[in-house]
Amino acid sequence: MALLRSRTASLNLFNRFLHQSFRVPNRNLSSVAPDVHNQSTIESMKRDLLNLDINSQIGSCMPIASMRIGTFIHNIEVNPGQGGKLVRAAGTSAKILKEPKSRYCLIRLPSGAEKLIDTRCRATVGAVSNPSHGAKKLRKAGQSRWLGRRPVVRGVAMNPVDHPHGGGEGRSKSSGSYGKTSRTPWGKPCKCGFKTAKSRRRN
Repeated sequence: MALLRSRTASLNLFNRFLHQSFRVPNRNLSSVAPDVHNQSTIESMKRDLLNLDINSQIGSCMPIASMRIGTFIHNIEVNPGQGGKLVRAAGTSAKILKEPKSRYCLIRLPSGAEKLIDTRCRATVGAVSNPSHGAKKLRKAGQSRWLGRRPVVRGVAMNPVDHPHGGGEGRSKSSGSYGKTSRTPWGKPCKCGFKTAKSRRRN
């Protein structure tokens, strides 16, 4: 339905443009042949527009239900009307693996994971530009500072007053009373956070 509406809207706009372009103010007998030629050109262009597949136009944004299987898409919504959340990095694209006829559509993400997404969610046809973004190398350390990236210092190289991993003989993270788990500079466990589940009583 969305595909039909978009085609109808584009056809109406195309008709208005062509009628304004080929309008002849003073008609006479000598202009009959050019008018017939213009009319045939308009009809042929109308037929080409109706047979045009919007899925093949890179950059078209539409619901996933209006697309077909095998289409490469990016900037995918997770919830309808929420805005694009998935596949937005440079050079990435996802692929529709299942015909979007039911409520959910199967999509393969750039990581290789397959995810079911609501067919009412919108996406953009094609892949994100600038695929060589990840291959770019910084020429010197100052160039990362131009991008706003500050230096990263390991906690093991600090003193105990500065980081939970600091101090001790050698490179050990077990200094202090925190045990051997990795901690953030503010003392929160890095791996899974604090345990919030209640401990089960053993009988």
